[in-house]
Amino acid sequence: MKMDKRPATPEPPFWHTKTLAKMNTQEWESLCDGCARCCLEKLEDSDTGVVSYTEVACGLLDIKKCKCSNYDERQKFMPDCEKLTPANIMFLKWMPSTCAYKLLAEGKDLPDWHPLITGDPESVHKAGISVRKRAVAATEAGDLEDHIVSWPE
Repeated sequence: MKMDKRPATPEPPFWHTKTLAKMNTQEWESLCDGCARCCLEKLEDSDTGVVSYTEVACGLLDIKKCKCSNYDERQKFMPDCEKLTPANIMFLKWMPSTCAYKLLAEGKDLPDWHPLITGDPESVHKAGISVRKRAVAATEAGDLEDHIVSWPE
């Protein structure tokens, strides 16, 4: 009997083989890089539709961990919190340009700093993409217009 000595071809990552709609809950949730930029307050100009990002965190965002303090019940406490779905991601123009959900919906790949690529959940922070050390608590903010910022792409 002859043995095949060729190296096994690695399986492509799930985000290359599945649409967002076909992903299971674990795969879907793992796409979130933990940047928490979607958890910041945004302002939309009613005349132009231009969205301005602020450094002001949602009341549920733990700004040190870049995680929601009550993720499972976030919409109960923050009714404006939009649950991301494969059906709505392309319509949420305020999502960060680096968002994995948005990138995959647009037919693009994950950035090289994404934790699914690096295997390191800290890589998003090391790359300077997250809100860590940049966000302020809503209780400390005051007028949102005074907190408009730009974020790295």
